[in-house]
Parts: sequence; C-alpha cells; structure tokens
Amino acid sequence: MNLDQAVLRQPMKVRQVVAGSEFSDTVRQLEEIGFIPNEQVTVLARGFPGGDPLVVRVGLSSFALRRHEAQMVLLQEVHPDE
Repeated sequence: MNLDQAVLRQPMKVRQVVAGSEFSDTVRQLEEIGFIPNEQVTVLARGFPGGDPLVVRVGLSSFALRRHEAQMVLLQEVHPDE
C-alpha cells in the first residue's frame, strides 16, 4: 500500500520511497524531510474535493503532500508489539 491509499488516522510505517529516475529529486526530498524506513506516518486529512493535498504526520512533523508525492511512499502496518 502507498501513502495515498492509507486510512485516515491509522498509524503506519514507511517501508521505502520509490519512483522512476525522473523523480529522483522528489524521492530525495521526501527522505530528507523524514520519510525513511520504519518511521511512523499517519494521514491526518485529505483536501476537498479529490483528496489532494494530503496532510501527513511523519515523526513529530506535519506536511502537506500532493497525491503524486504520497504515491511514492510505500507503507507497512504497525504491529501492536512494536
């Protein structure tokens, strides 16, 4: 699942950020602001209409991301014992 598909307010973890080589700068920027493996991430809100942009909390910071950026962030579930 990617960040664009995440359920509102459900904590997830970043698995990795991926995109084609034409978006390598965007991937680097996402990683620099905290979208790194195993970091907790939560979608707080979606814009209306169309769900763009998304308000996302990663670590202790909140950001607005466009859907095409959120689609680059792959997620994994947070397990209760972690």
